[in-house]
Amino acid sequence: MTMPTITAIRAFTVRGGGADYHDQKGGHWIDGQIATPMSRYPDYRQTRSSFGLNVLGSLVIEIEASDGTIGFAVTTAGEIGAFVVEKHLSRFIIGRKVTDIEVIWDQMYFATQFYGRKGVVLNAISGVDLALWDLLGKVRGEPVYQLLGGAVRDELIFYATGPRPDLAKGMGFIGGKMPLKHGPIEREDGLAANIAALAAMREAVGPDFWLMLDCWMALDLDYATRLAHAGAAHGLKWIEEALSPDDYWGYAALKKAVPPGMLVTTGEHEATRWGFRMLLEMGCCDIIQPDVGWCGGITELIKISALADAHGALVIPHGSSVYSYHFVATRHNSPFAEFLMMAPQADRVVPMFNPLLLGEPLPENGKLKVSMLDKPGFGVELNPECQLHRRHAA
Repeated sequence: MTMPTITAIRAFTVRGGGADYHDQKGGHWIDGQIATPMSRYPDYRQTRSSFGLNVLGSLVIEIEASDGTIGFAVTTAGEIGAFVVEKHLSRFIIGRKVTDIEVIWDQMYFATQFYGRKGVVLNAISGVDLALWDLLGKVRGEPVYQLLGGAVRDELIFYATGPRPDLAKGMGFIGGKMPLKHGPIEREDGLAANIAALAAMREAVGPDFWLMLDCWMALDLDYATRLAHAGAAHGLKWIEEALSPDDYWGYAALKKAVPPGMLVTTGEHEATRWGFRMLLEMGCCDIIQPDVGWCGGITELIKISALADAHGALVIPHGSSVYSYHFVATRHNSPFAEFLMMAPQADRVVPMFNPLLLGEPLPENGKLKVSMLDKPGFGVELNPECQLHRRHAA
């Protein structure tokens, strides 16, 4: 089979009308009171949009091959990412064979290293990488998980992230991860409220259902340690992303300080094999949680996962729908997956990328058959009704 070459790359943003799934509004739990690094400021404590969580917006990347096949992917990075893709990264992509994913990634990363390395530039690189894997799968007529070596299990099992683990239990999920509401600035009253919420949820779900706390980079070492020990009495399974992602030393200390049997997890806002090498070699956590749309894409996640496997750590990607499902299906050190409850009240299972993507497979009773991923590429389509804006075409 002669491999086609890449003839075009297009980067779009999505804004307004409910089409931007990264911009939750109108009482959605994701924008409710959740402890953040900005909780220390009263003006930015009640909603995450108040300090700009939604300013980047969605980035949609299309890559077209010489045979007319189009691969695409969605991530965050918005207008900034679209500029980077069209004005810089495109030179490393157009004219390449659709199989040249490794060299494309290498050139994108090292060419942007002087202003990238993490953050929005890696989000853009990740989006390009995912679109390349989608394109390759479509050209070969295979799902991405088959390109990665094939599935090691017949179905995926999920825990749910949202404010209502009690409802998630009724939907068949193996556990529920609650957003932490109160940070250190709220002192003892806030800590007591956090523990009271955990205790009430434990009462609601019973003794065997997993309960975890998502702390979203909001805490310091002392507070996180106290929270972990107080939470142990209520069966807290893990404490997630408690500290700044740059505080490797704090994470190493936290892992040593938590009660026996409690897990420390992080990595949602980490990027590349080098960032995760720090977490793993310094003994910072038990589970790493890379987001495939932010850490460098599938190409880099392969390297990150191999590194974690060598260190005896689990890889449970930050929820990103089909983009992580195809990977989790192929790795023994990813025994379960995260499902983000995107319904405003976390009371039903809805697609994460709605309305941008059509055809997202959804778990039933907390599980998803790998056979549901059998369409070429990532198996989803871009919703033609969503208005895409392309401002940076060459």
